[in-house]
Amino acid sequence: MDIIIVSNKKGRTWRVTLSPRHFRSWLPAGIAAFALLGLSFLMGYGLKAFDDRLPVDIHGLWADEIKAQRQQLAQMRDGFQNNTQALARRLAELHAHVTRLDAAGARMTQMANLDKGEFDFSQPPPLGGPEEATTEAMPLQIDGVFASLDAFENQLSNRERQMRVLEDLLLASRLQKQVRPSGWPIADGWVSSGFGLRMDPFTGRRAHHAGVDFAAPIGTDVLAVASGIVSDVGERFGYGVLVEINHGNGYTTRYGHNSLAIVRIGDQVRKGQMVARIGSTGRSTGPHVHFEVMLNGKVVNPAQYIDAAR
Repeated sequence: MDIIIVSNKKGRTWRVTLSPRHFRSWLPAGIAAFALLGLSFLMGYGLKAFDDRLPVDIHGLWADEIKAQRQQLAQMRDGFQNNTQALARRLAELHAHVTRLDAAGARMTQMANLDKGEFDFSQPPPLGGPEEATTEAMPLQIDGVFASLDAFENQLSNRERQMRVLEDLLLASRLQKQVRPSGWPIADGWVSSGFGLRMDPFTGRRAHHAGVDFAAPIGTDVLAVASGIVSDVGERFGYGVLVEINHGNGYTTRYGHNSLAIVRIGDQVRKGQMVARIGSTGRSTGPHVHFEVMLNGKVVNPAQYIDAAR
């Protein structure tokens, strides 16, 4: 087979004769050249693909890692915020406990007539003394903080319940003193007649006197010797203008011969409150208040209640 090559520029021609012998001699070189070109192409394509694929894989790994770290950071931030809010709520509860304890302590101090300087619940207790610094590390553990707060809150709750009981006992004792008759029914005056047998001022014969007479000028304030409820007011035979007060626990007191009653039936009165004004109404020889004490419906000697306030 002949191949004719023509050059337009030089006007020349070349003739190449390809015979089977020549083809066989050039075939290995052609195959080698083709293989070399193919291998070069494949290596170039492979390197290009590797260069394109490697940065994409690394970027994906980094993106996933950053995303995971952001999620972990968000969880830590949420946990810290929740712990902070829980700690703030717990501290607010403890502050409320302390406030209630301070109020209860102040009331108990007042009811027990204690020295405010000695029991001042608005100020911290005086503390002091030498202390040695510790070198031990004290790591801050949020679980330990909450455990300590729980223990402290339980202690405060127990103290508060104990103080409530003491407050109730003090209040009951104070109320008992308020409702139990004690003291004089007038602020100033003198005892003109005692309890028991005496000479009757109208008949001159011995008779039983059911109360104690306190003499004072007309118009002097007549005072309740205990807290209670007014159970009777008005003109009563022998008593003149009478005021009767029921104090509970079986106690009743009477105030007779008044010139004027200040209270009415059903009124609530406190110990030391004015209930009437001294007069000389009824079976009386002069201005005074007839004072009686009754226990469970029976007249008793007022002397023990009069002297109880001294």
